[in-house]
Amino acid sequence: MAAPPTITTLDLSGTYVMNKTLSDDTDEILRLQGMGWFKRKAIRLATLTLTVRHYSEEGVEHIDIDQTLTGGIPASTEIRVLDWQPREHEDPNFGHVLGKSRRIKVEDIENEFLKTGWLPDTVEHGTINSYVESHTEKSGSSWAAEQVWGFEEINGERRHVRHVAFTGPGGERINVRLVYDHYA
Repeated sequence: MAAPPTITTLDLSGTYVMNKTLSDDTDEILRLQGMGWFKRKAIRLATLTLTVRHYSEEGVEHIDIDQTLTGGIPASTEIRVLDWQPREHEDPNFGHVLGKSRRIKVEDIENEFLKTGWLPDTVEHGTINSYVESHTEKSGSSWAAEQVWGFEEINGERRHVRHVAFTGPGGERINVRLVYDHYA
């Protein structure tokens, strides 16, 4: 379902379900992150739902995301503090990671894939920028993923979208676009 124009990057609060038909395939990224074949196939069949709470606390933006996957696959809660300070997190699927998040203007994004396609309200208010990498000393793996979140028009409908620029352990570079249906 399309996201209403009242939902912007200034307040992403709501429920979103990944639209697998409109999203790019993430299987190779998951493989390079060390996820086994069976779990990747289960994820491919599962439905990913994001319940987002976007708020400010003491003048700093926060985005808390409860992820659920059908089929009993472990998911996680993402706590994003938009202050660009690195934070450690232990993810049930990806192990120990280091991440940081911020709001960034589109014109300040360097990667062309992450920068293009956004609707005017996303350009006006800025995107949400997330950078996560494996905590190599603790996880034994080495990868990085930069995401930019906002809204695009896809097939004539306004959609919440995440652009992901992934770098794998062997220097592999993969760009994917994740598209979400908005439910509430």
